[in-house]
Amino acid sequence: MEIFKGVEMLHLDYHGYEIHPVLLSGQDMAVLIDTGFPGQIEELRTAMEKAGVPLTKLKAVILTHQDVDHIGCLPEILQECGHRVQVYAHALDKPYIQGEIPLVKDAHLENPPKGRVDHTVVDGQELPFCGGIRVIHTPGHTPGHISLYVRQSKTLIAGDSLYSVNGTLAGIHAPTTLDMHAARLSLKKYVDLDIASVVCYHGGVSRGKVKEQIAGMIQGE
Repeated sequence: MEIFKGVEMLHLDYHGYEIHPVLLSGQDMAVLIDTGFPGQIEELRTAMEKAGVPLTKLKAVILTHQDVDHIGCLPEILQECGHRVQVYAHALDKPYIQGEIPLVKDAHLENPPKGRVDHTVVDGQELPFCGGIRVIHTPGHTPGHISLYVRQSKTLIAGDSLYSVNGTLAGIHAPTTLDMHAARLSLKKYVDLDIASVVCYHGGVSRGKVKEQIAGMIQGE
């Protein structure tokens, strides 16, 4: 689903459970934000090709956090693309992604997905992709959770800091959030952004009065 020119929300189905990586594309490169569950590489490849972006065009992967449904296809992407693809994540989640520490919520997995992180990002950093992407450190769901603001399209890629239902933001998903207090504080970082659309990994895109919806969540603390 095209959110804006060069901003594509992908739809991956995991046993009836839909998730939404985001694909950003420019003149000669593409950036994938989150990678789906383990075993979804062919579904991911097909979704990217349907959006007109082959996996071979991918130049960067940005991981919003360490959860298995976000890093699942990273090993296969790196195996196929090698160092042509650079991986970005927050330093607090990097050791989990690289397999140096068991995943916070999936420590029970015998063979969790893992892959290298080439670049660690910090709050407020501007990544020079697709007209500029601002990194927003939004801890709570995990310590190193980040959200991304795509300046040209006024799109907030919220990761798991929020979820949506039928096009409306539904708030923070408490059962999977490690620190609700930190997660609520993180929402305040969205207040000053000019947001036209919010893409939640779980629930998809929300448009229309999204800032008012976020402000209502903050006021309702």
